[in-house]
Amino acid sequence: MGEHAESSSSSASEETRASRRARVDWRGAGGRAASLVASIVRWLGLIFAALLVLHVIFTVGSANPNNGIVSFVKSWADSLALGFSDLFTPSDEKLRVLVNYGIAAVFWLVVSGILAKIIRRVGGAS
Repeated sequence: MGEHAESSSSSASEETRASRRARVDWRGAGGRAASLVASIVRWLGLIFAALLVLHVIFTVGSANPNNGIVSFVKSWADSLALGFSDLFTPSDEKLRVLVNYGIAAVFWLVVSGILAKIIRRVGGAS
């Protein structure tokens, strides 16, 4: 009889441990995942805007277009400018780059901020 009591108490403690392990806070995990994705979106927008601003600085500062860094930044900036690269067409090339690529940089900051906020709200993160 003593053996039966010991085995039932040990099985009860095993069930308690199993039930403790099985509890997963899916809502909290979803919120953390949404927060992570929102942070990644925000950082990508910041990096895109930084590349566009670097291109503006290199152009306004008359950087050597044959330099590897300058050509790398220009190739990325041309892709990231979307339709903004020829939005305004002043005669001065430096002014054109400053205005158009500057608007594109602001666009990326605003859009990534809005997307990050939407992702956090939909995902349940605060």
